[in-house]
Amino acid sequence: MGDPALSRRGFLAASAAAGLGMTALTACGGDSDGGSSGTTTIEWWNISTTEPSKTVWAALARKYEAQNPKVKIKIVQMENDAYKSKMTALTASGKLPDIFHTWGGGVLKQQVDAGLVENLTDSTKPWGEALLPVAKEPYLLDDQVYGIPFDIGMIGFWYNKALFEKAGIAEPPTTWDGFLDAVRKLKAAEVTPLALAGKEKWPGMYYWAYLAMRTAGAEALQKAYDDKDFTSAPFVEAGEHLEELVGLQPFQKGFLGAAYSSPTGQAATVGNGKAAMELMGQWAPTVQADAGKGLGKDLGFFPFPAVEGGKGAITEVFGGGGGHALRRGAPQEAVDFLKFFASEATDLELVKKTGVLPVVPAAESAIADPNIKAVQAQLKAATGFQLYLDQAYAPAVGQEVNDSVAALIAGSKSPGQVAQSITKTAKEEQ
Repeated sequence: MGDPALSRRGFLAASAAAGLGMTALTACGGDSDGGSSGTTTIEWWNISTTEPSKTVWAALARKYEAQNPKVKIKIVQMENDAYKSKMTALTASGKLPDIFHTWGGGVLKQQVDAGLVENLTDSTKPWGEALLPVAKEPYLLDDQVYGIPFDIGMIGFWYNKALFEKAGIAEPPTTWDGFLDAVRKLKAAEVTPLALAGKEKWPGMYYWAYLAMRTAGAEALQKAYDDKDFTSAPFVEAGEHLEELVGLQPFQKGFLGAAYSSPTGQAATVGNGKAAMELMGQWAPTVQADAGKGLGKDLGFFPFPAVEGGKGAITEVFGGGGGHALRRGAPQEAVDFLKFFASEATDLELVKKTGVLPVVPAAESAIADPNIKAVQAQLKAATGFQLYLDQAYAPAVGQEVNDSVAALIAGSKSPGQVAQSITKTAKEEQ
């Protein structure tokens, strides 16, 4: 993925001590220690609630059960925000599911520090070394493996080529000034420039995070967290750039109450051709098609523009992937399922049917969609990488980033107040 010297600094942030005791653990649902029938039930929590992923993942569970008759996979699927909220509560209670979705970073570190997560270093070594190194980075803590990836990718702009043409925009913008100009042209053509799920907050965070990377440089986000200080000029400037965008009124009507994947949410607004762009990850095309109609050949992708005079480069990317972790004490059958899910055969199926980017090198040949190829090309050329801030930082700090940026977008906080609020939380948390 570009620079071979990329370190964990680009992905992970140190988190505060969790403050949770070493609690005796039990599974969050299934009978993971085996029942009288000799069948072991593994509870698997994930966020694959949209099609085709929901159906594909369920079919993979059934396939694994057919190959392992004494194992039952109990699937629990939740929408993103509901999942995060539930996992926060479960972490506090000291009880996690056998297998659970993780983005890695500071949230996973908090769970590890609390003694709630299984160390997978030895049990996955025979097959885990075959996975792409960059995909594994978010789940490495002190060189120990606490999660296994199934996806890797980045955030960028997904756009409607037909609406760009209608507005007279010949090429996707490469600078922030050019981006703002494109927004103005779209509005002049009576096209809604951007769709945003304001209700869920994390999609808005992407704008501020990327602008901070472009103004201060990718490494500055980690340094600010380490120093507990986000008040330097480049971070305030990032908020000012976002404030300027918000001032253009670029988002769809009712965006502050809009969800991401609902029939009237952000993805559907773009997928139904009612907005020209959304800032989202590599999963965007499948969710647009599930929540709306999808754009087909009219869909394009371009990286977040460079900010004139900023220290960051357009080749520094923001994103992450999805992975699975195990509760501490999970049965061997849970490890075996992770091996199955990380196999070449499974990865090929995920790439072909759900559009994820491969974590097994041999599955790369299965990428057919030109937009997914474009995302992969950007990742390969990346000179820096930053994990989602609400996952890279300790949970309280990540949540404050989301909340403060949402307040800025809603007009109730200034750029300086955003920087101060995040700094205050970082100091209190550490």
